[in-house]
Amino acid sequence: MSQTSLKQKKKNDTGSKNSKDSIDTEKRKDSEKSGVRLSTQESQESPLPKTDSRGYVVRNQWSRTSRSPSTRAPSVDETRSKSASLKLPASSTTSRTSSTSPSQQESQKELSAQPSPPTPPMPLDSSPPTPPESYSQSRRSSKMQENPEAWAHGIARDSMQLREYPPRTPPTEWKSYAQRRTTYSTQLDRDCLSELPRQQQLEEEEEEDEAYWASVRTLYEKTPSCSRPRPPKPKHAITIAVSSRALFNMVDGRKIFEEEGLEKYMEYQLTNENVILTPGPAFRFVKALQHVNARLRELYPNEQHLFDIVLMTNNHAQVGVRLINSVNHYGLLIDRFCLTGGKSPIGYLKAYLTNLYLSADSEKVQEAIQEGIASATMFDGAKDMAYCDTQLRVAFDGDAVLFSDESEHITKEHGLDKFFQHEALFENKPLAQGPLKGFLEDLGRLQKKFYAKDERLLCPIRTYLVTARSAASSGARVLKTLRRWGLEIDEALFLAGAPKGPILVKIRPHIFFDDHMFHIEGAQKFGTITAHVPYGINQKMNN
Repeated sequence: MSQTSLKQKKKNDTGSKNSKDSIDTEKRKDSEKSGVRLSTQESQESPLPKTDSRGYVVRNQWSRTSRSPSTRAPSVDETRSKSASLKLPASSTTSRTSSTSPSQQESQKELSAQPSPPTPPMPLDSSPPTPPESYSQSRRSSKMQENPEAWAHGIARDSMQLREYPPRTPPTEWKSYAQRRTTYSTQLDRDCLSELPRQQQLEEEEEEDEAYWASVRTLYEKTPSCSRPRPPKPKHAITIAVSSRALFNMVDGRKIFEEEGLEKYMEYQLTNENVILTPGPAFRFVKALQHVNARLRELYPNEQHLFDIVLMTNNHAQVGVRLINSVNHYGLLIDRFCLTGGKSPIGYLKAYLTNLYLSADSEKVQEAIQEGIASATMFDGAKDMAYCDTQLRVAFDGDAVLFSDESEHITKEHGLDKFFQHEALFENKPLAQGPLKGFLEDLGRLQKKFYAKDERLLCPIRTYLVTARSAASSGARVLKTLRRWGLEIDEALFLAGAPKGPILVKIRPHIFFDDHMFHIEGAQKFGTITAHVPYGINQKMNN
């Protein structure tokens, strides 16, 4: 080939290059005028999907800045950034035009030659969306390679921002789950349609339960309050310890224990634990103590100086169920029990701060007397007697009960005349105290609480002195001793050796304390509940 032909070929190549450059400049101007139309044309011209370096299909996405169009007026910086993003780099456009075929170039020329419709003016408060950048895919792939975890987090955040939720207004009032389920139904509810019969059944059961408890609540609201009062604190209370045989009639069980042994006795009690025991000799006395407590609580709601009953027994704990059932059956307010399982309960009397111990076992009473605790052996009356339910009546013998037994010593050693001379000589000297002087003091303190409320005539406690002394010869020393002690006795009965039974029938005391067994036996014949006090000179004689 000659040199002239080579030169001519170079000129043709340079001319084609110039023509291509001129076409590129025209396209650049058109893209600057209407960037949106150019992007749509490019999407139509490239029907094949684009892939990134890993082979995944790359979709045309809007940039993050223009995904959600803003409603506010654009700032100066934003207009600059948007205009800069509209300008495409020359390298990318040339590479794109050079890769197209001649037929595609001719169609592009025809489209560029057609006049474009006039674009409406953009309002100031809105900004046109930014077209996708051609080099965004390469930038994304490079970012993914640099920091894949941050890139994945950004994609998840963008997907959450793109998700649209239906608007929900807060409820103005409370609605049940069934009502809210109809308003905001979910796929889970539609999947659980097969369980609707079961759910309806559960809802019906819940409605029935609510109706039942509503009726029970209404019943309790209409029922007057029957709350169990709390027991007083032991350090303030007057503690009366009562054995199970004194409180209830347990003669049958005692007979089985003595004849067949302990195991048969326990078997008998377990078999009959739901059989209520009948009242014993101390039963009416305990009921009268509870009435006094009720009256005190009416006048003094926070009163702690009350009677506190303790059930003290050497029975086994298995027998305690029958005792509890019997106590609850009669409505006795006995909260403290002591079940020693065959051992003597006397050692627990001081631990329970006992003021008075009543038992049907004379040996245990003797043990309590030796421990310095006021005690007495209970005996039931030979026949029934009507007792007062609204007043506690307690009758005391004088010598060896309220007072010491010094006068009885003089009578037995020197005769009755020497006794009268001794009492007249020491009339102004108070007698020494006896075992039940402390219990009489406790009764006197409670009486004064009623007197302070002007309840002297309606006081639920009444005390009696029933003595064989003569009033003329030895009665003055007794009354002066009570006065010196600061005690008041409601009735003083001087019998001068006469029988006490007929007087006790008139009094009808809940309990009568005496140290002589022949007075006890005489009172029993008239139906009086008696308590023998083995003290002093009569201690050995009566055992």
